[in-house]
Amino acid sequence: MRQHGVTDSQIGGERPRPGRTRTIAVVGAVTLAAAGFATVTASTSQAAASITVTVDPAVAKATIPTAGQGLNEAVWDAHMNDADQPALLKAAGIRALRYPGGSYGDNFDWKDNTANGGYVAPNTSFDQFMTTAKAVGAQPVLIANYGSGTPQEAADWVTYANKTKGYGVKYWEIGNEIPGNGHYGSKWETDNHADKSPKAYATNALQYISAMKAVDPSIKIGIVLCTPGSWPDGQVASGDTADWNNTVLSIVGAKADFGIVHWYPNSTSPTDNLAKPTKEIPAIMGTLRGLYAKYNAPNMATAITELDAAYQNDSATAGLFAADSYLSWWENGVFNTDWWTLRNGSDGKTSTNGDGTIDYGEGGIVSPGGTGTPALNTPYPSYFGLSMAARAGSPGDTLVSATSSDGRLKVHAVRTASGAVNVLLINEDLNNSATVALSYTGYTPAAAPTVQQWVKGATGITTATASSAGSLTVPPYSITLLETTAGSRPSPAPSASTPTATTPTPTPTKPAPATPTATPTGSGRTGALRGAGSGRCLRAASPAAGTAATIYSCNGSAGERWTLTSARTLTIYGNRCLGVPAGAARGTKVRISACTGGTGQQWTLTAGGAVVNRATGQVLDVFGGRTADGSPVVIWNGFGSANQRWALH
Repeated sequence: MRQHGVTDSQIGGERPRPGRTRTIAVVGAVTLAAAGFATVTASTSQAAASITVTVDPAVAKATIPTAGQGLNEAVWDAHMNDADQPALLKAAGIRALRYPGGSYGDNFDWKDNTANGGYVAPNTSFDQFMTTAKAVGAQPVLIANYGSGTPQEAADWVTYANKTKGYGVKYWEIGNEIPGNGHYGSKWETDNHADKSPKAYATNALQYISAMKAVDPSIKIGIVLCTPGSWPDGQVASGDTADWNNTVLSIVGAKADFGIVHWYPNSTSPTDNLAKPTKEIPAIMGTLRGLYAKYNAPNMATAITELDAAYQNDSATAGLFAADSYLSWWENGVFNTDWWTLRNGSDGKTSTNGDGTIDYGEGGIVSPGGTGTPALNTPYPSYFGLSMAARAGSPGDTLVSATSSDGRLKVHAVRTASGAVNVLLINEDLNNSATVALSYTGYTPAAAPTVQQWVKGATGITTATASSAGSLTVPPYSITLLETTAGSRPSPAPSASTPTATTPTPTPTKPAPATPTATPTGSGRTGALRGAGSGRCLRAASPAAGTAATIYSCNGSAGERWTLTSARTLTIYGNRCLGVPAGAARGTKVRISACTGGTGQQWTLTAGGAVVNRATGQVLDVFGGRTADGSPVVIWNGFGSANQRWALH
């Protein structure tokens, strides 16, 4: 969590000399031709690594959310509502815009467009913002002023937005980074309440929710949470009985529609930064879902209303990070991700990033213009990374299973509404190209797929036609989208219980989570049960009765070879079955014991990857979304998260 804000001189200042155009040779088996954009370059050395990618269009992870492709806009940005902005944002696929800008949300008076002494640029009022949002086709995400406002002020904003003007604003937050109000020591967020504890925030949030929903019951309201694993998560301040998240959720629970976290991962190098989405996102979401369930809000949704690479934000590394992180958050069920920010201002100094690109000291996705930066609106690599994520699929399309044999090549896949399959390949190797062999389970792509690509150093995205959907070579530090059409249809779509990026439901009292539909798949097969979130295999380390199952790095040992029988048992070591007692509660560890044929030992592997226990209706779950060797496996309510999805190989 951090403070945001720039001065007038940093935004909309003197324009620098025009940016220089460079040239590049594109490496690989697929030759790309520019389509309306200049190509530039990246150095391409290097022997190509051979990497295998496997795509299974029938194994769904989530649905691309309507408001997923989001961006922050701030009232200090004098250019946020310029006439050319809608085209700039639409080209990046932006479908949600957050306003009025980070910590300004707790200073801002929407009625007179002031920020209690903070700088507010001309032409940034709420109505002007809404004109731009509507021209972009983006859903607004508005921060109701908690720090210096009142529930009535927030309700008045709902009245003006949705009753007076008919804007239909759906998503509202109660404050910005309220744990930064000084209660835990550090202070950057305005909070004029005498009591700054999590209990006070939760109690006051209930008043905001009541006042705002009295005006428009259809709106969705989010509450501020600490990012699991980041300061001050887990801290119990003087006078409190629990940390922020446990306190707030214990009071508010299901009365809120979604939880809000911000994600700025700490990184030490480009390689470390690019590893963060895989390492942190599943664990964060697993923790949040556990908290929601603990406080009787199992269907609460999650929004990441601020994120960026938090490491050399105008580097090519940030571009790769942007594409991978957005798709990873959606795969883990988040309904809104808002990059920080459109323009954030520069310190006017340049240096060299860890990947060799120029560092302008910037935090936005396009240049603000001014001393030491490119011309106004020049896109930084993060702009292209977000654009490539948006091109991977449209809202309503399905994110599906895709795996890579090399961790340096990230892969995401989308099954479109028409049945086509798109594959996004992110080559995170700074120096080497990669020759990729793609295979598709139950799907035959037609010839001549379309390839879109952005490469380190490029000033645009190229488009070309490839000769094959089964093999191509991608350059170092690049993002490549392979768009195939079906030569034959993929297997039927999973049942309605397949996980989706959860958009808050309008029902104030939420029902218990749906148990995945028991559509069995793979009966009679023997193999390893590999977890989608961890990449590790379900293991019983010993044939002794009572041995608890864990996850462990897959090695083909006898303790990983499970047989899904026609009697629905998961059998191992010949005469041991995986199970739980018939009345087992959520969180019970699964163990092996002598096979009895009881319902506690009966499982169904659904088409969506859930392993459902017949006795309890709950699913196999890696506790807390953990990914380390030895992490316990339990039964839990089915949410469809990555730590609850398995594949029998």
